[in-house]
Formats: sequence, structure tokens, C-alpha cells
Amino acid sequence: MRWDNLAENTAKAGNGALFAADAVTTRTFDTPEFRGITFHEIRARSIVNRVPGASRMPFEWTVNPYRGCSHACVYCFARKTHSYLDLDTGLGFDSQIVVKVNAAELLSRHLASRQWQGQHIAMGTNVDCYQRAEGRYRLMPGIIGALRDHANPFSILTKGTLILRDLELLRQAAEVTEVGVSVSVGFTDQDLWRTVEPGTPSPQRRLDVVRAMADNGIGCGVLMAPVIPFLGDHPDQLRATVRAVAAAGATSVTPLVLHLRPGAREWFMQWLTRHHPHLVPRYERMYADGAYAPTWYQRGITRRVHELAAEYGIGPADRGGARRIPPETPEPLVGGPTQLSLL
Repeated sequence: MRWDNLAENTAKAGNGALFAADAVTTRTFDTPEFRGITFHEIRARSIVNRVPGASRMPFEWTVNPYRGCSHACVYCFARKTHSYLDLDTGLGFDSQIVVKVNAAELLSRHLASRQWQGQHIAMGTNVDCYQRAEGRYRLMPGIIGALRDHANPFSILTKGTLILRDLELLRQAAEVTEVGVSVSVGFTDQDLWRTVEPGTPSPQRRLDVVRAMADNGIGCGVLMAPVIPFLGDHPDQLRATVRAVAAAGATSVTPLVLHLRPGAREWFMQWLTRHHPHLVPRYERMYADGAYAPTWYQRGITRRVHELAAEYGIGPADRGGARRIPPETPEPLVGGPTQLSLL
């Protein structure tokens, strides 16, 4: 593997490398939850990363204690990053996990630097910082503790339930700085979840995290991502998801349509060919111009989700406990998997 490829500035090979080969320890663990997964423990040279100016992300700084992710989401846009290490962006991304074991130490040092101005730090935006590896390596308590001690604002996005382990630390941090927590739930369809997000907790368990956060006074939003064209975008599916999000007590819901960047695109299309071959031509047309679905489609999804959010009372004015929404018998899906999509 080309560890020296991970440089902040490739023109500064050597000093610019984030870590070197002599700092890597490779381990496997013969336990059911880690079987088939290889961990590459490294001592990183930096941990706070600046987001490229051309990025669509609404933040400038990130911390990513892991690279690769056992959630194994077939659409994950971060798959391309594994190619920088000469690792496979398919199964390799799911099973070859890089662990930055000194992440908390590096972050604490960075936050104490005179050059650091206390900017917001986002976590979980590349790969999930609460994936299964975190149960063994426990990097996040040290990271959250450092952010708390320096009163540095931060946010966490996760599909993992392990974040509840750190609930007390999050409460402590929220007393001294701005803390944002979001859970990713793109859909509540159980069959879709099992095939596209096989290594993640179920959508219902993730919504239990939202509920627990609300019950403990920590506002938690939901990133409804991804909305998957032709598989998860039927109006009844959107309604079921937003309704469940509201019932969990989410402070907000933000839809994000599936995007297919290089690395993720190839892996997703292989999966689509195996599971839904009749949709391949439709995807080829929808994503013919690049990684993103057409603007008209994205706006249609956003408008519908916002309408549903208003209907179910999701929004800043209703922060607090979970909403009591009576049971509802879902209507059968009629006319195929989507009514929004016209391709």
C-alpha cells in the first residue's frame, strides 16, 4: 500500500505525508463482529483536514479518525479515497479499515495551537466515525473530550448507534460550545436497507438514537440520505420515512438525493446490475451528465420532503420530546416504484 500517497500537498512528498509505512500496524480479530475485516493502525501526522474550496459541503474543517467503512453502503461517495492507497474501492473499502490511533492526541494539540481560531469541525462526513471499529478502538471519547475542553464547536453525522455510549460527553460539550448531531436515515424500507446498507444498524435503530438524543435534551436532526431514485423515492416511501423521523423527535429533516461519484458509481452500478438490472438504462440516463441527478429531480424530492416535514411538524419551533403520531396503515404502492421520476 502507498501510505505516502496521503499527503496534504503532493508537492511536499515526505514531510507532507500524513503517515509513513513504518508507522503502520496491521491486525485482524477473530470475533464475529470483525471477521473478514483487516485493521491498519497508523500514527497520523495530522488530523484536522481542510475541505477543498470547490466542495459543496457547508463546512470548512473535518476530522476523520477512520478511512474505509464496514457499513458497506454500496453508494458511499468516500470509496474513491481507498484508491489513493492502492486499495480496492469495492470490498476493500468495506473490509480494509485504516485507524488513526493517535487522533485524539493530535486533535488536542491542534486545538491548542495559536494558529487555530476555533472554527467549526465536522465529523462523520467522509466515513462514519461510529462504525463498528469504534467499539474496539474508542477514538471518539478522546476526540469529543478534546473539543469540549477547548470549547470548540463541532457536529457529528452518523448511521451508528454507538454514539449513545458518548451521550454524557456530548452533554458536557453542549454546555460550553455549539454541538450538532445528525443521524442519516434515507429510508425506512427494510428490504432496501438490507441490500444497500448491509453493515449498518437498521433505520429503526437509528431513529431510536434520534429519540434518545431528544429525551436527553440534545437536538438531533436527520439527514434523509440518500433518496435512491426508482427504489426509495415513491411518495408513500417518502411519507413513511418523514413520518417516522417526526415520531422520533427530530429537530429537522434534510433530503439528499443519491449522487454517484467515481469509485462509488462503478460499485453501485455493479450492485444495480445484480439486483435491479431493469433499472440500469434509467440510471444511465439519469446520471449521464455526471455524479448528480438532474436539478428538476432533486428539487422535486426536496419540495415533497419539506411539505411532509411541515405536515408532521418537524422544525426548530418544535424542539424537544418525540412527537406522538398515531399509527397509520400504509397505502399500497401503485404504479411502480416511483411517481416522481419520469425518465
